[in-house]
Amino acid sequence: MILILCASALSGCAADYLNHYDSVTLAAGDTQKYNSLLQTIDPLNPNSRNTKIEGDGARAAAVAQGYKYPPPPPPPPAITVNVGGSGVTTQ
Repeated sequence: MILILCASALSGCAADYLNHYDSVTLAAGDTQKYNSLLQTIDPLNPNSRNTKIEGDGARAAAVAQGYKYPPPPPPPPAITVNVGGSGVTTQ
């Protein structure tokens, strides 16, 4: 009888210890993700459903070619170096 009483007392303490976790929920630790999702007003832009995108294929191809083969940089400006006097003579 004493053995059963001691076992039940110890099992009650163990069950109480196991019920006190360090976290509130199983998803504890996701607070940064939760806060960023909480502050997002609307994650889906309504314009993203627009499938009728107006554009010119030739212009888009020219822009793509411009990125693929960029134009050469402009030549550096001409630098004039004067050596000697200014060419003005005084008497």
